[in-house]
Amino acid sequence: QVQLAESGGGLVQAGGSLTLSCAASGSIFKIDAMGWHRQAPGNQRELVATITSDGNTNYAGSVKGRFTISRDNTKNTVYLQMDSLQPEDTAVYYCNAEARQRFTLRWLEVWGQGTLVTVSS
Repeated sequence: QVQLAESGGGLVQAGGSLTLSCAASGSIFKIDAMGWHRQAPGNQRELVATITSDGNTNYAGSVKGRFTISRDNTKNTVYLQMDSLQPEDTAVYYCNAEARQRFTLRWLEVWGQGTLVTVSS
């Protein structure tokens, strides 16, 4: 089993910043791409940002220039630095990872439980 645990969500005023963290644990052989998605009330889950194992990044247009995704491969952890937050960024943020399981070497797509980010105006 591979698990993801997010942290760092909370309440922030518009224009403020938050940093989310997501750590993978369990029976891990290798972690490939990691990413962040979000789901606002009444909306579908949408991609926020992704990062490959060698550091290539991709962002949704709505967050480009405001959010920065990074990772620490030694800790199997991905981060999302969110600056200039706006009320429309309010959502539950989920991390996900493509993980290869130790021993079985099966590839899994794993999701965290989500962390709530609320941006007040």
